[in-house]
Amino acid sequence: MYGENASGKTSVLEAIAYLGRGRSFRNTAPTGIVRRGAENFLVFGKTNTQHNETTIGVINGRNGFESSVNGDHERGLGGLAKALPLQVIDPNIHKLIDGTPEERRRFIDWAVFHVEPQYLKEWRAYKRALKQRNAILKNNPASKELENWNKSLSERGELVNTMRRNVFEVLEPIISEISTDFLGDYIKFNYEPGWPEGESLYNCLQRNQNRDIQLKSTQIGPHRANISISCNSGLAKAQISRGQQKLLSCAMVLASIELVQTHTERSLLLLLDDPTAELDARSTKKLMRQIISTDAQIIATSIAPNKQLFQDDVHLFQVKHGKLKKTN
Repeated sequence: MYGENASGKTSVLEAIAYLGRGRSFRNTAPTGIVRRGAENFLVFGKTNTQHNETTIGVINGRNGFESSVNGDHERGLGGLAKALPLQVIDPNIHKLIDGTPEERRRFIDWAVFHVEPQYLKEWRAYKRALKQRNAILKNNPASKELENWNKSLSERGELVNTMRRNVFEVLEPIISEISTDFLGDYIKFNYEPGWPEGESLYNCLQRNQNRDIQLKSTQIGPHRANISISCNSGLAKAQISRGQQKLLSCAMVLASIELVQTHTERSLLLLLDDPTAELDARSTKKLMRQIISTDAQIIATSIAPNKQLFQDDVHLFQVKHGKLKKTN
């Protein structure tokens, strides 16, 4: 898709992403997406694979969020993600490197969700236990129930951590290979579980309980996990340029696509918003070569038609005043 600034290109990608994520990749609140004078917005689409056709719908706004997958309204965000697995590379992709650990947790969780069938169930159970433990820490820290939640939280947390670590061990060599191709330097990726390596989560919860009581929340566990990224001279986010951060972030996303496609034996969707931003011609060429090699379906945007970035079978659409028109 191509068109002038503010023509609506990114909004089209945002609508498609909503069908697979149930949220905006621009972190826009639903009220910021609903058309002025309306109460809600509706996005509807269909996916076609070799095996089946799936209808997906999302409504959000003042009346709350509701999703539908083949008419089933009970599958929630997990159902959307299974029906339309997708990744996004946009101008803010560099936040995977210089952003908060939450950005990197979301990245690894996306891959684990698609590889480990029980992950969503265990992660939700962990979050429920975390909520209960935090409530006791805040309201009744002397309660004997705290010990029960220490056990429950540690059991669920260890399961979540094991699944994350298993997937990361497969994912990390793919990221390293792509990032070395992009930057030419060795970059180290290290998974940090959210508590000291080599210790059980239960023992750490016990040891840190007084601090948790003082702060009225649980300070360690999978909800504090991170992926640290470093180069020869220190943490990558402090040593490399914004363009290099983008390339490194793209390496992570493309590696996750490769892993999930291999595991699910299904092509994913990659939404690519202005891929040339902050990259020189040489870096853009490397990035696009790697993107094309993923065999994912790609929907990309640019200001001018840029068909030469891709190989054969490219369809061009012009976006003007929010409307799409095929031009080839």
